[in-house]
Amino acid sequence: MGNTHVRLVEGMQFVAQGESGHALIMDSAPNVGGSNTASRPVEVLLCALGGCTGMDVISILRKMRTVPKQFSVEVEDERASEHPKVLTRIHFVYRFVGDIPEENAKKAIELSMQRYCPITNMVNKTADVTWEVQITKDQ
Repeated sequence: MGNTHVRLVEGMQFVAQGESGHALIMDSAPNVGGSNTASRPVEVLLCALGGCTGMDVISILRKMRTVPKQFSVEVEDERASEHPKVLTRIHFVYRFVGDIPEENAKKAIELSMQRYCPITNMVNKTADVTWEVQITKDQ
């Protein structure tokens, strides 16, 4: 079982530390008592979501010997209008630069979405998760 510790620093700023030992700072907006010194918790979740699937995709593509020159993941989200303002829709835009076969990119994304990324597999229980691929070939 994992263990993460989250500690109030001041105002609404918190410092979290997981098993890796690395610190993560979170804060809120001034209108709710924060100082706007760090990302909001849902932003951190969305960043983790993009990082989780991105790491899967790049790892799978490396095993396929299909390595992009550049790679990024954009995570677009929609939230419920009432509390709790849960994520209702998440759309990923996977951007590749290089000579990447589209079928390899799609296969890597599908494996991440359906099998490997635990965060995506949790979030897709409450949100509609979609994705698209954009490949810019070498000139």
